[in-house]
This record gives sequence, structure tokens and C-alpha cells, in this order.
Amino acid sequence: MKISQVVTAVGTIVLAVVGGTMVVTNPGQATYEDYAVEQLSKYLKEEVCPQAPEALDGFIRRQCTILVDTGRPQIKQVVAQSTKRENFLLFSIYRTDLDVSTLIPAYSFETVGIYQQFYLYKADEKSY
Repeated sequence: MKISQVVTAVGTIVLAVVGGTMVVTNPGQATYEDYAVEQLSKYLKEEVCPQAPEALDGFIRRQCTILVDTGRPQIKQVVAQSTKRENFLLFSIYRTDLDVSTLIPAYSFETVGIYQQFYLYKADEKSY
């Protein structure tokens, strides 16, 4: 067997293994929804709740984090309804448009899912 044939065979095998691994580890919609709820809940607790009024000795701020935790099923439902998945077999792109009220800004997120991981690559705030 010539060296070029060996290199070609090894390269083909490596590409097949990597491609197969990517297909198997391409995260699905439910996995993305869990990820998005986790990220959104973390954002609300760390960025939004601390901005709540300091009234009643911090009562509102403490209640805010509790509301985020108890509202996770509703957050997941909103994420599920506002997300579109493009499945490219080796990876997926998720586009989420959160627009729940004209009283608060709307957000648009684009995330790539690959190897059971998610990478947010675009986040925009839409104002009215």
C-alpha cells in the first residue's frame, strides 16, 4: 500500500469518526430550552433583581429571586414558543426572540449548539 493511500484512508476514518461524534452530540431542542432557561434565570437574578426597589428592607429584591425560581416552567414555555431551531446535522443554530410585553425591551439571541454545548454568538436588545 502506498503512503498516500494510507494517509487517505486514515484521513477518511478520522473524518467519519469526528462527523459521527458531531451528529450524535448535536443537542436537541429540549436541551437548548433547559440551557436557555438556566441562562435567563441567572441573568434575571444577577442583573434585574438587584435593580428592584429597596423598599421594605429588601423584601422586593428577595421576592424577585423567588419569583424567578418559581416561574421557571413559564420561562421555559416562553423560550420554547419563541425559539426556532435550524438543524444542520453536525450542529444546530437556535434563534430566540423574547418579546413578552411592550413595557420591557425585547431581546433576540442566536446560539450555536455543538458537542452538547451551547455558544451564544449574538444578543440584541430591541427597543420600542
